[in-house]
Amino acid sequence: MTKPRILMIIGGGIAAYKSIELVRLLRKAGYVVRCVITRAGEQFVTPLTLAALSENKVYTNLFDLKDEVEMGHIQLSREADLVVVAPATADLMAKMAGGIADDLATTLLLATDKPVLAAPAMNVRMWLHAATQRNVATLRGDGVTVMEPDEGEMACGEFGPGRLPEPAAIFAAIKAALSSPPPLAGGVGGGTVPSSVLPLSSDMPSPSPSRQREGDLSGQPDFADEDHRPLYGRRILITAGPTHEPIDPVRYIANRSSGKQGFAIAAAAAEAGAEVLLIAGPVELPTPPGVIRVDVETAVEMAAEVEQGLPVDAAIMVAAVADWRAADPAGQKIKKDGSGQVAPLALAENPDILAGLAKSPHRPTLLIGFAAETNDVVAHAEAKLARKGCDWIVANDVAADPMGGESNRVHIVSKTGIDSWDRLPKHAVARKLMEKIADELDARIPRQPD
Repeated sequence: MTKPRILMIIGGGIAAYKSIELVRLLRKAGYVVRCVITRAGEQFVTPLTLAALSENKVYTNLFDLKDEVEMGHIQLSREADLVVVAPATADLMAKMAGGIADDLATTLLLATDKPVLAAPAMNVRMWLHAATQRNVATLRGDGVTVMEPDEGEMACGEFGPGRLPEPAAIFAAIKAALSSPPPLAGGVGGGTVPSSVLPLSSDMPSPSPSRQREGDLSGQPDFADEDHRPLYGRRILITAGPTHEPIDPVRYIANRSSGKQGFAIAAAAAEAGAEVLLIAGPVELPTPPGVIRVDVETAVEMAAEVEQGLPVDAAIMVAAVADWRAADPAGQKIKKDGSGQVAPLALAENPDILAGLAKSPHRPTLLIGFAAETNDVVAHAEAKLARKGCDWIVANDVAADPMGGESNRVHIVSKTGIDSWDRLPKHAVARKLMEKIADELDARIPRQPD
């Protein structure tokens, strides 16, 4: 099989030093890497270092006659499978958005017919500036994948979004961008999964052959050590979003779940090194880098995909699954007749996915449920923990802060006690939860020494 070919463009900025580690990770995974460095980038990283790590010539000058004879810039722009810009500075992204080609890097970007992935890095105020946000929107509209920058302390001493994502996260995004949809047979990772491991419902369908599936979990390379990626080598299944239960062709039963917390958890799990399968209800959210995503609509479809996704080390059931569905959905739109009579709508219980997992012979080592409550949050979570048979319930109060918000205050309820956290942004909740899950899995499934 042909090795993936990456054309990597290194912009100017203190974060350029991270490009060295990214090149190392790509080469370790067997990728062919050619580097182009801007004049500003040369102030932070030397071409010699990049050449030694990539084992290829590094290109710097559009008007270098020798380089143009050996490999013209048009050929260079089109022989790769993916063009990666890391770091993508505010200046470089402005030129990309405006179609400016005034050096080798921008000329290659304008001439390429291959997918482009940009990893931004800049001061927080530059990132938040309206001009930069317009440029990012333009690039995404043009089909460029622009990663979200990390949040943290800057080299200049300020704090906020704008830090270059860590090399491992960029690597995961590269892998996702290069992945083609894997065969549907065999479940996660291409292995054979038993067809009847989850007794959820007697009318459980097989996973739909028309389902939308993105990414690839098979053969994930060893791109970072487990000390820095605490879930490295673990396999995690996550559900997110609502389900839509059809009443007729135009109406359905649903809830207000946005899917944001579940998607944040999937992103954090991938960043922590896990192989992640995300089973998503109907939401309009981008797939996190390095995550397999399967889209479903109904609870029955979600239950089937969960069954197909086993076995895993941990399952985090964030989705707000509808308790009921129409027992006999109408084939045509139901019309009211003006009689004032109650609509003829009989309901049937949906499969209890969480309780079914707890009883499954392929029960995950760590099984976590979520509970969105409007009153007596902890008491309801304790009752749900006992009723469902899972290990933890993550409970949050949605009375004061309805579904769809940007933050959560959660309580982790288990048989050993209650761990209450202060209100945090959803991405921070996700990262903190991953730390707790990593510690729990290490205690339950000790890692074998190399």
